[in-house]
Amino acid sequence: MALSCGIVGLPNVGKSTIFNALTRSAQALAANYPFATIEPNVGEVPVPDERLDALAEIEKSERIVPATVRFVDIAGLVRGASSGQGLGNAFLSHIRETDAIAMVVRCFHDENVIHVEGGPDPARDIEIVGLELALADLASLQKRVDKLAREARANPKMRPKVAATENLIAALEQGRPARSFPAGSDEADVAGESFLLTAKPLLYVANVDEEQLTAPGPLVQAVEAIAKGEGSRVVVLSGKVEAELAGLTDAEAVEFRHELGIERSGLDRLAASAYDALGLMTFLTAGPKESRAWPIERGTRAPQAAGTIHTDIERGFIRAEIVDYADYVRYKTMDALRAAGKVRSEGKDYVMREGDVVNFRFNV
Repeated sequence: MALSCGIVGLPNVGKSTIFNALTRSAQALAANYPFATIEPNVGEVPVPDERLDALAEIEKSERIVPATVRFVDIAGLVRGASSGQGLGNAFLSHIRETDAIAMVVRCFHDENVIHVEGGPDPARDIEIVGLELALADLASLQKRVDKLAREARANPKMRPKVAATENLIAALEQGRPARSFPAGSDEADVAGESFLLTAKPLLYVANVDEEQLTAPGPLVQAVEAIAKGEGSRVVVLSGKVEAELAGLTDAEAVEFRHELGIERSGLDRLAASAYDALGLMTFLTAGPKESRAWPIERGTRAPQAAGTIHTDIERGFIRAEIVDYADYVRYKTMDALRAAGKVRSEGKDYVMREGDVVNFRFNV
């Protein structure tokens, strides 16, 4: 699954620090000056899934393979990026190649870390990034609408597409992103065809200092208010703390989180939120060789899900034997599950559900 989430934001908000902690690497330069990142850094990050541990214990699996999310650390954006300021053109082209956006917003004060706008102000900073993305989209649509209008004069069937494009332009001019139109609408279809930046799913990452992990301050509250109004997600974490945690053993990290009063790593929550924002869900397979989480897009049918394991399984698909995860953990063996009537046989039209434990039957 090649879907990716771009980490974006103003310079010096903590993007590269968070990326390095996510990927447990130092491949992204984290420095106290704008544009420390030029070429995007890419890393695959596991999505935490406690169900795999339980399945592996039952099946005595040799290994556990979690689902992953691809994160892309993208150069910082400044005012005027849509017209080429800073690394604007490169920044926007790199975002266009991702499938979702994680916008890092600085929610801490530190005189030793430069802020390109003078100091953290989440509402202003979010507005700057959002405006530059919208201006880039407007430029794309304004070029396209003229071409569509010419085509519509010769082909009246094109008129709904022209109207949808004009509606998108009007929305962007009023400060509404393309993602505000419902899936399946003409506007959403045009936005997808046009690879609009503001059509991509968005989540906010509030980068805080250690003190705000258990008591978020007004800067975090400002991000949460904006996200609530948009229907977006927010993940609150400390890039500095997560970088420290990434350098510890699992046991040391658990103890450190306990001292800080946090139960779950912020990076775990970020990976899970990005996975959800990308429209992904998970089905599971379990056996002596491995217990594995397989990422698929929501709404995927059984044969296509089988194809994520191997194309031969999709081509020779007969049926899917499916067990609910809770039942699998309760009964532990296929014999017990069959005796209890907990194994379902599903055909080609079955739409996969989150957490299905599956055995695909197929012809070679």
